[in-house]
Amino acid sequence: MTPAGTAPGAAPCLALDIGASKVAAGLVDGDGVILARDRLTIGDATDLLERIGDLIDAVAGDAKPSVLGVACAGPMRDHGALVSPLNIPSWRDVALREELSQRLSVEVHVDGDARALALAEGRFGAARGDASFLSMVVSSGVGGGVVVDGRLIDGASGNAGHVGHLTVVPDGRDCACGSRGCLEAEASGFAIHAMTGRSAEEADAATRTRTARLVGRAVGTLSAVLDLTRCYIGGSVALGFGRGFFDQANEAAHEVAKISYVRDLEIRPTSLGPDGGLLGAAMVGWRGAVA
Repeated sequence: MTPAGTAPGAAPCLALDIGASKVAAGLVDGDGVILARDRLTIGDATDLLERIGDLIDAVAGDAKPSVLGVACAGPMRDHGALVSPLNIPSWRDVALREELSQRLSVEVHVDGDARALALAEGRFGAARGDASFLSMVVSSGVGGGVVVDGRLIDGASGNAGHVGHLTVVPDGRDCACGSRGCLEAEASGFAIHAMTGRSAEEADAATRTRTARLVGRAVGTLSAVLDLTRCYIGGSVALGFGRGFFDQANEAAHEVAKISYVRDLEIRPTSLGPDGGLLGAAMVGWRGAVA
């Protein structure tokens, strides 16, 4: 069973991936083939919505897709009706779904970027065939999505799965969410730079080990709570640290995941590659269209 979304041969979907510094748009068919793509740098976000509209028009070309799926950083309200991505300070409670729908005259569905990746992992990536799993991104920030019994868990507001705000260091570093000691505040690329003065790529062995172990403890704890035995992780920090990250994360996860039903827990790298963001956004569109 795979998370709700699409079957091979589904109608092409427009996909929009709003990242930390850039926006990518694509036209994706039901088999995960990206038929067209383009991107822009965010920079000054004053006219970002207009630029995004132009970007999507350029990617769509003469095609007439009826659905646009959007993967965007959160937090969000009302299941994507209002977005407040921390990386775009001028966007607070932006009615992104309504704005894009009016500008482009298409059906628009919006979800969190890491949650979108969970959908794509289950349909096109390493989680194919897994009914239940945790998907994570450990990059400049830390996010996630939880799939249980073939369904992505939404939660009351549509933000479920944000593992980056699980407390891993009591009374730890201040987090952008207002709490302290969150995984994102301790193990993200931004956190590593703030703590060491160096980028994640330049992190020393001790920092790499600490980061991996904090992630592993978080995964182990969630796995015991949610009865999961698979976690797939992407993002520049996790993948950049390489095999050592996954070895250390698995070791730390098993130190806390002792209960019998999660003894087979494995933390593995994503297999989505650089197109994961657009594939996830397309999955958001297809999932919304069949809801």
